[in-house]
Amino acid sequence: MSTRNTFHSNGRALSYLDFGGAGRPLLALHGHMSEGASFTELAAALAPEWRVIALDQRGHGYSDRAADYSRAGYLADIEALLNHLGLDQVVALGHSLGAINAYQFAARHPERITALINAEGPAVLGLDGVNPLQFVLALPHEAPTRAQLIAEMGPMAAHFGALVRERADGTWSLPFHPADIVDSEHHVHGDHWADWTATTCPALLLRGTQGVIPTDQAEAMTTRRPGTRLAELDTDHFIYAADPTGFAKHVTEFLAEL
Repeated sequence: MSTRNTFHSNGRALSYLDFGGAGRPLLALHGHMSEGASFTELAAALAPEWRVIALDQRGHGYSDRAADYSRAGYLADIEALLNHLGLDQVVALGHSLGAINAYQFAARHPERITALINAEGPAVLGLDGVNPLQFVLALPHEAPTRAQLIAEMGPMAAHFGALVRERADGTWSLPFHPADIVDSEHHVHGDHWADWTATTCPALLLRGTQGVIPTDQAEAMTTRRPGTRLAELDTDHFIYAADPTGFAKHVTEFLAEL
């Protein structure tokens, strides 16, 4: 059972799900075009030993849009959430964008992160200048009715139709703005090796065999960072959804050894 709560970071309202319990706190950070609720199944698998807190990161889910999607902005939101909850230390788990946010936050605040679970978060990406999320600019963001929004999506409704929701004013929208996603993806590109290797707390790198981390990069991320183990699932980038049982198994086994 989760509760939805709100806090403020630099004047913006951000939403998060707290799955509760007396277990050790685990901060879960989703990827682009997702939200905290994507960790609902994992939270159930980890209870009662772990209390999962899943943030709707800026511009996603029920959190406010932001003026920018810089690295510093995302990391400030994480710090604000931990301070709001009064949590000095947590295990941080992230997928994709969320994984990079997690290990970059750990690099800047190593005293607050006791372990890392990196699901499909590369140490270097986008150096070819290509933004793979550019296609979302063709998506409509809002419409007066759900049926109209779905219709305007065309073929992309098969992938994004289930995400639409009714807002307080009665209109319907996606839980993200396409322009924000493209901007955020642009800012997350770069060479982040220094951040990935900055900490030595225990870390689990979870890679989908058809995901975004090349085999050689995954091996280097494991060997170049002390205390890191690699586990692979035969899935695409969205490993938590493609193989929720396998995903939960690897996470649970890693956490049990902490």
